[in-house]
Amino acid sequence: MKLNKQLSIFINIFIFFASIFAVQVEAMGFGDIPQWETLSKQTISLSNRNADPFVNEVFKDNMLLNISYMAGKVQNASQINWSDVEKPFVYEFTLNPGEAFAFHDDVLPEFKGKVVRTGNSHFNYQDGYKTDGFLYGDGVCHLASLMYWAAKDARLLAKAPIRHTIAPIPDVAYENGVAIYYSPNNSQVNQLQNMYIQNIYEEPIVIRFQYKDNSLTASVLKAI
Repeated sequence: MKLNKQLSIFINIFIFFASIFAVQVEAMGFGDIPQWETLSKQTISLSNRNADPFVNEVFKDNMLLNISYMAGKVQNASQINWSDVEKPFVYEFTLNPGEAFAFHDDVLPEFKGKVVRTGNSHFNYQDGYKTDGFLYGDGVCHLASLMYWAAKDARLLAKAPIRHTIAPIPDVAYENGVAIYYSPNNSQVNQLQNMYIQNIYEEPIVIRFQYKDNSLTASVLKAI
């Protein structure tokens, strides 16, 4: 009888403190943590960006560097540590209803005032991007195309005015290939060779990147 009484007291104390904790969690705003459904998920290999091994590494490194800039891990060329850039990672960002992402910051008039996220760089020598002898930043079109593909499959508003016609993009269908370009004082061309994603849902969406085992995955998730 004494044991049962002690057990009963313990249970009542536990329930009391659990209820206090639940109220505190709700008051701190954690009671409404959203759950997410995956709307799309696309993966490309970073080992087949180009048949030439040297060129492939340039493409791969430029794509990963672009995400490092996007994530704020790198803000200028002096901060680049290629060992860190090439480590496996997961990075994501949120777009609330009506908000948009642009691959660079020279945007079409229809997206002005809506863009809250960009790639945070211009893919050039000054930003520390590599060259394969053709141009600096080679490979970022592959990253933009992966994002565009995932956004289209998620039924977001995805716009890329110029197709990537210079060469096929491995693992990506032609209609999802995106041409990316930025040059100072060439705004008209820049705006057209950009890629835009806008959240047209009534709930927040997340765009998530995962890099591991030499593969890059872009996913779109929606709060439910």
